[in-house]
Amino acid sequence: MTNTENTCPSGTSEMHKNEPAGGKISIRNATKLYDPDGANVLALDNCSMEIEAGEFCVIVGPSGCGKTTLLNAIAGFHGITSGQIDIDGKMLCSGARKADPGADRIVVFQNGALFPWYTVLENVTFGPAVQGKMSKEVARKEAEQILAEMGLKGILHNYPSEISSGMRRRVEIARAMMNDPNVLLMDEPYRAMDALTKTIMHKNLLDVYDRSKKTVFFITHDLEEAIFLGTKVYVMTTRPGKIKKVINVDLPRPRDYKILSSDRYLELKLEVIESVHEEAKKAFEAGERELA
Repeated sequence: MTNTENTCPSGTSEMHKNEPAGGKISIRNATKLYDPDGANVLALDNCSMEIEAGEFCVIVGPSGCGKTTLLNAIAGFHGITSGQIDIDGKMLCSGARKADPGADRIVVFQNGALFPWYTVLENVTFGPAVQGKMSKEVARKEAEQILAEMGLKGILHNYPSEISSGMRRRVEIARAMMNDPNVLLMDEPYRAMDALTKTIMHKNLLDVYDRSKKTVFFITHDLEEAIFLGTKVYVMTTRPGKIKKVINVDLPRPRDYKILSSDRYLELKLEVIESVHEEAKKAFEAGERELA
């Protein structure tokens, strides 16, 4: 049983690209109204964003502000009530049309979704082989290369129950990368991890990002995580959600944890904290009124 975490070495697979192939996301006046039992819950209200191809976009905001609602609309899990979302200049969804799920947008789920009865290698090769995108042999070779780049070469034949939670999450990212998506959608993927494992996971994800230049749409409540990972941090208002502020994270790449003590990092952290705290206070006060 393997239980050690390895950092990601340099590699030479198809993940290495100088420029993003696509993944520009344009969100214009996206509104989402839920109506459970006639409650008419307005989750998103004319939310607009412009996310460039190859951007590491991080979304922060109070619980219930519509972060996951927005991700689910991009993924095609549900529609929006009005507005429009485009990818690379083509309409993905609107008030009249729900997005179709596609291999150009891959979700890394918060709670994990590996098949427990398959080995690591079988999990990573499953999608492309079943869909007929690759032969089993080509898929195996590509998976071996990607897993090696992510520091997972020694666990190819282990089952998910035999490896650590951090390794399982890296396997899920490797599986996503096998489909060569333009957009990687991540909803609090490291929420349940301890601080030490998180630091390893952050470095590994940044290695993947720096090599692949994929667009990353990343949701988190961890403000330090947001600044360390992101190209831009988008702060959402309390419900109904819209974009309150966009913060450019002008920290150099590649990044390591020495940057956490830099003056610029601390300035950005304070700016994000102040912006989010104001919205969290509004959400708390609204909850107090609802309970009164």
